[in-house]
Amino acid sequence: MLFALAGFLLCAVISYGLVRQFSPRQDRELEAAMTSVFFYGPVGAALGFVAGLLR
Repeated sequence: MLFALAGFLLCAVISYGLVRQFSPRQDRELEAAMTSVFFYGPVGAALGFVAGLLR
């Protein structure tokens, strides 16, 4: 579970910066926050969980 939490946080923070930097929309802040928490964060948590199981 620790790997899942770390994966969630790492992916959410990195994706927030990337979406905020490269998004062509005017509401970049909102788009970055929502995509980071609801899409990229769970993907990172799943990958972290799998990495924890394999370790």
